Amino acid sequence: MVKIRIENVVASSSLADMLDLQPIAFGLEGAEYEPDQFPGVIYRLKKPKTAILLFHSGKLVCTGAKSMREVETSIATVAQQIKKLGQRIKMHPRIEVQNIVASSDLESEINLNAIAVTLGLDRVEYEPEQFPGLVCRIDDPKVVVLLFGSGKLVITGARKPLDLEVAVRQIMKDLRGAGLLR
Repeated sequence: MVKIRIENVVASSSLADMLDLQPIAFGLEGAEYEPDQFPGVIYRLKKPKTAILLFHSGKLVCTGAKSMREVETSIATVAQQIKKLGQRIKMHPRIEVQNIVASSDLESEINLNAIAVTLGLDRVEYEPEQFPGLVCRIDDPKVVVLLFGSGKLVITGARKPLDLEVAVRQIMKDLRGAGLLR
């Protein structure tokens, strides 16, 4: 099986019914809050290297994580810091993955023109003048795979790591079945 590397996990959660963003922005060192520009507080953690977006509604988005564990650690860290600032929050909120982006390598160059014709226009988009990769949509799991002539892949839209493996296996099976991959 080819190696799949998770590049980014985007997850959301809710810490409270409402957050008072002004004291959070002042209390979290390095936090950015410009309500005229963006309606939330942007807080970047160094370890794990993630960004947390906090909103008045109590909701948050965590981005930049390389694993679910990093998401959980980041949210727990921010929750503790906000609690220390005197705001009432849920300490173990439910976390929902919105998107996982990963990369992989078929370790062989591939012919994107041949793949576009073989896989069919109902599944793929390939306009090399616009973008150097072929966009392939998979229905189950519902993900998008970007294929490049070098054999490198980017998978996006996954909700769990298993979706990534299933998608890569499916692409490899389709390409091998068409004689387009060794």
